[in-house]
This record gives sequence, structure tokens and C-alpha cells, in this order.
Amino acid sequence: MKHVVGISLGSSKRDHAVTINLLGQECRVERIGTDGDFEKLSDYIARMDGKVDAFGLGGIDLYVFSLHRRYVIRDAARLVKAAKRTPVVDGSGLKNVLERRAIKYLAEHTDLLKPNLRVLVMSAMDRFGMSQALEELGLKVMYGDWAFLVGLPGRFKSLRQVAFAASILAPIIVRLPFHLIYPTGEKQSENRPRYEKYFYEADLIAGDFHFIHRFIPPELPGRIVITNTVTQDDIQFLRERKIKTLVTTTPEMEGRSFGTNVIEALMVALSGNNRELTAEEYDQMITKLDFKPRIVNL
Repeated sequence: MKHVVGISLGSSKRDHAVTINLLGQECRVERIGTDGDFEKLSDYIARMDGKVDAFGLGGIDLYVFSLHRRYVIRDAARLVKAAKRTPVVDGSGLKNVLERRAIKYLAEHTDLLKPNLRVLVMSAMDRFGMSQALEELGLKVMYGDWAFLVGLPGRFKSLRQVAFAASILAPIIVRLPFHLIYPTGEKQSENRPRYEKYFYEADLIAGDFHFIHRFIPPELPGRIVITNTVTQDDIQFLRERKIKTLVTTTPEMEGRSFGTNVIEALMVALSGNNRELTAEEYDQMITKLDFKPRIVNL
């Protein structure tokens, strides 16, 4: 049996485990939250190193992206060093491939991505592949990196603007304590609406669910949300805000959409290569597994 563990800085209340059969192999998939405790997460990786097939690093990204660069988040790099034998992936390798495919699928097989659709991407640096795919469709896309990462009013109107800002800000941001950048532990359950105007002006909100959850206004009737890691409670949260349609880029597994870090770790385990896969290998694996976006009408 393949054994994959997503070990996360997020809340332990979101823990989940399933046993599934994929490509003829039985797979045990777990998500374990450490409630924002870096030391606990590092200790778990060190203790289980060599005993599981792959780790997914959740609640924190190892990399953020701009047009031509990849930036390493310092706190995440320290955590990865705890593993000597088992590969650790953060979902970014798969995310860029999977989310491009998801947008293409929605454009070809649904009427969700209509011309002139107004899109708010919470952070282009976190969702670079998706952002490129949305721009390529000719949609009006705004990027919230400045507002939701830096905390200052303003949006970027193109990936080139994001890249220019990233060249200045990213080297500083990736060295900050991670809790200053992204909600961890119990803070992931907090909803503190901010820059509500940016949400109201969008027909579609895309990006990390915890960013969306943290800043979304009390009501957004008729909107579409594209994200990944959602529980049944999260779906109810969106339903209460009158979201019309939820799209998750990762498949449902017994009532839960796992994060891309867990799905990437699962693909690494299934490949048997004991390493992060290439973009081409992820693309081939998605095709083999027949993964498609999950669409939920709320």
C-alpha cells in the first residue's frame, strides 16, 4: 500500500484520511494539521521520514512564482530539510499544470468562463499557472497580491505588473515569518472582510481557499469561486455567502477536496520515482488518473 501524508500548518480540525484505489494500487492518504506549530510539523516529518512514500507540505508554500522567477520561502525551506529520505512536495509543481488544465476544461466543457467575465485572483504568485490560463482566455483579470499579501489597497491589472512588483517585494516577503504572510492554525477559520470592493467588482474569485475565507464579504450573490482545499463546512460557508458555483481543481475524496500538496505527493508515490516529478510527468499522471475539475452548484 502506498502511504501519503499531507502535514500542514493548518488547523487539526480539517484532518481527513481516506483509503482509495488508483491505477490498481491501494493508497492511504492522510491530512494532519499542526495548528500553526512549526516545531511539531518538523518533528513529524523527521519521525516519519522513510516510513511513508511522500509528504505533502500544507499550510505553507515552498515557492511563489512570477513571470520568470521562482522564489523560495525561507520558513518552508527549513521544514523541508527535516526529510532525508522521503520526498516532500508543496503542490506548486502540480498546481501550475493542474490548474491550467482545469481552466481549459471549464472553457471547453462549460459556460462558466463567459467573455467579459471579471476575475479576481487572490494572489498571482500563488496561482501563476491559473492566472496565465485566465489571461490567455482574454478575461478581465485583476490580481490581489498587493492587497491580500502586502495589506495595502490596490490591484494589479496584468501578470507583468505582478512580476515587476515581485522583483522588488518577493525577496523581502519570502524572508518574513510565515504567519505574517498567510493565516496558519486557528487563524484559518477567521473571516475578516477586507477590500470588499474588489470582491463585489468580480464575477469570479479564484485562488487559495484560506485567503478567500479570510477576506470574503458576508454576501456575494451569484459569484463563481475556483479553489481547491474545501471541506463540507467550507462548502456551507460559501453557500451562506450566496456563492452560486464552486469549482475545485482537485477531485473529491469521500467528501473532501485535498490540497494540491497532498495530490502532488500522491502522484509522486504512485510514480515510484521517489522525487518531485516534471511538469510533463504531472500532465501524464493527470491524464492517467482522469482528474477533472469538480463543479458544485450551491
